Amino acid sequence: MIIAVDGPAASGKGTIARALAQHYGLPHLDTGLLYRAVAATVLREDLDPSKEADAVSACSFEDYLLDDPWLRTDEVGKVASVVSAHPLVRAALLNRQKKFARQPGGAVLDGRDIGTVIAPDANVKLFVKATPMIRAQRRHLELRKNGVLTSLDKVLSDIRARDERDSKRSEAPMLQAPDAALLDTSFLSIDAAVQRAIAIVESKTNAPA
Repeated sequence: MIIAVDGPAASGKGTIARALAQHYGLPHLDTGLLYRAVAATVLREDLDPSKEADAVSACSFEDYLLDDPWLRTDEVGKVASVVSAHPLVRAALLNRQKKFARQPGGAVLDGRDIGTVIAPDANVKLFVKATPMIRAQRRHLELRKNGVLTSLDKVLSDIRARDERDSKRSEAPMLQAPDAALLDTSFLSIDAAVQRAIAIVESKTNAPA
């Protein structure tokens, strides 16, 4: 069983995808980490993320880099949004993601183009969203917990800019697949959102609760 979970930053898609993977005993891949790994490599090698050639040269990273906590920082996330807009970067990481999705038994993948590009034949597709302000509040709280001091207005501005880049890029823009179930987490607790996601999977398959 392949489960595709798409959505914008801080919508809750990662939390939901991890919970679904645990619930159904499936391997999970946060595809955004692949782009964050490229971004981290760009930063470490002092390359220009806006130059496609520089970003492509950073795509041959080792798998162990995906476990680096630095990848989940806001600094790397902003650069990841830039490098992910390059068509050749997306092409370089495409097979890596497709291979993960099509492993025996299936998998859960979350990102922005899983249901439309990486696994258009997924058994279940979810598009997770929340209002920009709710997402900004979540990210702001997360940053504060990690000791990063910034204003809510700045976080909201960054969220909106990232949405713009992700939805307007020419290659694999962030879109809800026509057959994806919409899950709005704006006013749901984590537990409620996960239970709603499980209910959607059950409605689409014969998977046990």
